[in-house]
Amino acid sequence: MGPATRFAPSPTGLLHRGHGFSALSAYQRAKELGGRFVLRIEDIDQTRCRPAFTDALLDDLAWLGLSWEQPVRIQSQHMADYHGALGRLRDLGLVYRCFKTRKEVADDIGRAPHGLGLAYRGAPLAAAEETARIEAGEPYAWRLSLDAAKAYLGEAYDRLSFTDELRGTVTAEPHLAGDVVLARKDLGVAYHLAVVVDDGLQEITDIVRGEDLFEATGIQRLLQALLGLPTPIYRHHPLLLGPDSKRLAKRDLAQTLQDLRRQGLTAQQLRAELGF
Repeated sequence: MGPATRFAPSPTGLLHRGHGFSALSAYQRAKELGGRFVLRIEDIDQTRCRPAFTDALLDDLAWLGLSWEQPVRIQSQHMADYHGALGRLRDLGLVYRCFKTRKEVADDIGRAPHGLGLAYRGAPLAAAEETARIEAGEPYAWRLSLDAAKAYLGEAYDRLSFTDELRGTVTAEPHLAGDVVLARKDLGVAYHLAVVVDDGLQEITDIVRGEDLFEATGIQRLLQALLGLPTPIYRHHPLLLGPDSKRLAKRDLAQTLQDLRRQGLTAQQLRAELGF
């Protein structure tokens, strides 16, 4: 289908300047490539995402002058795709049930030998214990086993890499993320699995996003290899900073695009301010 970029916000709040910069960067890249610009709503976290925020971000992006391919993919409407991918990984023996609480995981990380980093590495339970805990109704998460993934890919595991336009060829380092959670009861599937599946299904060739997601690329590159999906070209751009030199963030109540619009800022003025 040719080149394609995407902007994939989570509707957990209103968009701010940083989101505008990222959306415009991806949109401009699509135009440069003569390709498709895809908008995706990443709302798998139903405990935090709100339809009102989805409506607001669609309005903000249209105000900025962006247009996108229809229909918009809304992740919560495609859970079967993600569970199918999880099933394939499970059939290959690449995931395991983890019954530990977040506190237990944090305690295990704290007890790990010096130098192993802050990523969790676990192992499957013995079959009898696992069966007993399932029958007792204990909650669990599905975690990707880096040890099993490395054994499955063999030498190819150590050769995993991706292209970042600002950094060149980068060796993937999935160990920095550890045995990541791919699904749990309260959230369904997790971000890393959903985004990799979606990028593959939507044939995304170029991913433009903030540098705060650079480290996430390592584990996503591994999932692409395990699921037989192509690897896009990445561009991790610098983040916009506020007056306090901190990155703009929803949780810090960064000034939203809606605020700017109410204050009379035009889309043309904001685009010029952001360098577009």
